[in-house]
Amino acid sequence: MSAETIIRIEKLEDYPTAAKQFIAAMQGERIFAFYGKMGTGKTTLIKSICEEMGVEDCINSPTFAIVNEYMSGDEETIFHFDFYRIKSIAEVYNMGYEEYIYSDAYCFMEWPELIEELLPEETVKVYITEESDGTRTVRMKKNE
Repeated sequence: MSAETIIRIEKLEDYPTAAKQFIAAMQGERIFAFYGKMGTGKTTLIKSICEEMGVEDCINSPTFAIVNEYMSGDEETIFHFDFYRIKSIAEVYNMGYEEYIYSDAYCFMEWPELIEELLPEETVKVYITEESDGTRTVRMKKNE
């Protein structure tokens, strides 16, 4: 993966194309932290990525469960985290965070800023911003 990849999303119908571009840019990376304000499309993008990876389950935000597990069409495990309701780092450890994150499964995390100190160095940071015209810009940045 290059140091930074930029994907633009103009309308809701563009998410499948954006997901294909995202997957092409992943290049073997497994851990992704999605940053963005409420309503910028983090869950929608993760849902589209999972669908493009062949997940057939109902994909939704794990806001209350904290983590959902899916299986890709290639029998790869995908963990989708939503740390929005996390109150403490101890809560994250108690849920077995390390077992998930170091499992070699795909990990897509929403609200990672709440657990920033626990993110592995190899985490790819994904920033989603809503532009003034309503389009979304997705920036994937790998630590160097």
